[in-house]
Amino acid sequence: MKHILYIATVLVFVFILSCTPKKTHHTKSYYADSGIIFNTFLNVKYEASESLADKIYAELEAFGLSLNPFIPNSIVSKVNRNEDVELDLWFTTVFNKSMEVSTVSDGAFDVTVAPLINLWGFGFEHVDRISQYAIDSIKQFVGYHRVHIENNRVIKTDPRIKFNFSAIAKGYACDVIASLLEREGVENYMVDIGREIVAMGKNPDGNCWRVGISKPEDDSTGYIDEYERIVRLCNKIGVATSGNYRNYYIKDGKKISHTIDPHSGYPSEKSILSATVICNDCMTADAYATAFMVMGVEEAVRIAEGIPEIKHYFLIYSDDDSPSGYKIKQSKGMESILNNVGSKNFRE
Repeated sequence: MKHILYIATVLVFVFILSCTPKKTHHTKSYYADSGIIFNTFLNVKYEASESLADKIYAELEAFGLSLNPFIPNSIVSKVNRNEDVELDLWFTTVFNKSMEVSTVSDGAFDVTVAPLINLWGFGFEHVDRISQYAIDSIKQFVGYHRVHIENNRVIKTDPRIKFNFSAIAKGYACDVIASLLEREGVENYMVDIGREIVAMGKNPDGNCWRVGISKPEDDSTGYIDEYERIVRLCNKIGVATSGNYRNYYIKDGKKISHTIDPHSGYPSEKSILSATVICNDCMTADAYATAFMVMGVEEAVRIAEGIPEIKHYFLIYSDDDSPSGYKIKQSKGMESILNNVGSKNFRE
C-alpha cells in the first residue's frame, strides 16, 4: 500500500506519507511516514494495526501553531510581537525546560538569542547588515533572566526580546509524537525530526533501533550519510545531535555556523564539531547538545557529568594533531551501545 499526502503551509510544512507496512506474525504492520517539517526531514516508523499518518500530521500542525516562529499566528509569534496571548502546555513546557538548561549552562543555552540568530541569517526575520554596533545593541536585551511566566503570560523586561525555540523544539516535537504513538497503543517506534530522535521497542527486524552519529564533514545539503558510530537504542530514549557542519554559510571566505554564542553575540568558535546527547527525553537532549556546542569540550564534560538526566554524551572536537583532524570524548558506558562503522554508509 502506498499513500501520498502533500500539505504546504506558511511554515514550509510538507508531510509526505509513504506507508509501506511490513507484515509480522501479528495483525500489526510497520509503517514508515516521512516528509519535511520545520524545514528539516521527518521520519516516523512504527508498528500499528493501521496508519496513524493523519493523527501524526494533525499533532505536528497543532504543535507548530504553538512554537513555530515562522507561522505568523503561532503563540510564539504573538509573544514575540508582544500581543496578549494565553500560553498552552507545549509553550510552557518548552519555556520552563529552556530556563532550566539556561541556568545550568550559565546562559550558553538561551532562547532569547533570537534577535542575534536573525542578525546572522539563521532566524525567522531577515537582517541586512551585521556590525559590531548591531551585535552590542542586541546583546543589551538578550538574556534568559529577563523573562518569566506569570498568570500564564510571558513577562519581559524589554519589549524587544524575542524567542527562538529551534534548539529545543525539534527534540520536544519528537517527544510529543512519541507520546501520541503510545496513546495509540504503539510499543515499537522511532521518531526522527532533523536528526533528533526518540525510539522505543524494536525495529521491523526485531532488533534494537540503530541511529548513526554523523562524521563531522561539511555538508550544507544534509544528504551525506557518513557515520562515525552507530548507536543501538533498545529502550525508550531520546537522542539529539548538534553540529556546525551542516547549517552554515560562507561569507568573505569564512564559514559562518548557526550556533550563536549568547555571550559574545557571534557564531561559536569552540573546538566541538558535534555534540550528541542521550537522555530519557529528546527535549532535554536537544537543549544540552546545543549548549555543549557553545561551551567547549572541558566545560561540556563537566556539566554533563553532573546532570543525572544525561545518560550518555559523545563529543567530536577538532584536533590538528589527529590524522582525521578530530578526536572524540565520550561518557563512561557509551561503548556498550556503540558500533564502529568507519566510513561506511548506514541508514536504518
